[in-house]
Amino acid sequence: MFFNNVRYGGSRSRAQHAISWAIGWLLAAALAALAVLPVSAQTALAAPAKSPRTILVMGDSLSAAYGLSSAQGWVALTADRLTKTKPGWRVVNASVSGETTAGGASRVTGELQRHRPAVVVIELGANDGLRGLQLQQTRANLEKMIQAAQKANAKVLLIGMRIPPNYGPDYTRGFENNYTALATQYKVPLLPFLLEPIALDRNAFQADNLHPVATAQPKLRDHVWKALEPLLK
Repeated sequence: MFFNNVRYGGSRSRAQHAISWAIGWLLAAALAALAVLPVSAQTALAAPAKSPRTILVMGDSLSAAYGLSSAQGWVALTADRLTKTKPGWRVVNASVSGETTAGGASRVTGELQRHRPAVVVIELGANDGLRGLQLQQTRANLEKMIQAAQKANAKVLLIGMRIPPNYGPDYTRGFENNYTALATQYKVPLLPFLLEPIALDRNAFQADNLHPVATAQPKLRDHVWKALEPLLK
């Protein structure tokens, strides 16, 4: 190399100085890069935004907005409120008009696997009561749904129903007591009667005198919200 040639007096020291300077610069650049790397790595490996947690509603026509557009029902109105007040949550409405507790019990496992909810709202039983189905079977079906939800680590809100005394006071009382007993046994919150805010207002119901009109839905939303909101933590 040229700095080994004795004919270039003094050039060797200048070359060594240049090499030393270059090495020093490279080391400084490398150290600077290492100093920046952890920040870059943290940015690259930053956890993705969390998916919204799910509220699964399993109900009958009262939750499926029977006779209305789906957007008018109390479930959709609850979803709208969540968007504004609790954006980390979403609602999946798996309600089916005409559904019985047997139907809900047969579907619950699949719905839990499909949606992996954090909260399950169970609003079923009205069609059992209207048909005079056996109280023990209704209770067993609701119990299956509660157990499945809790096994899937979901919180449960049980919404009860009341029926007219068509099948006698014992049946009516036993029907209502099913909800209370299950809520106590499984330590889940209970909203005793979905239609309580409008039950005595004939104008709040459609011509069939069973299903609420659109203007009554916000009252149902607010009624359910009181029991639902504490679970969204």
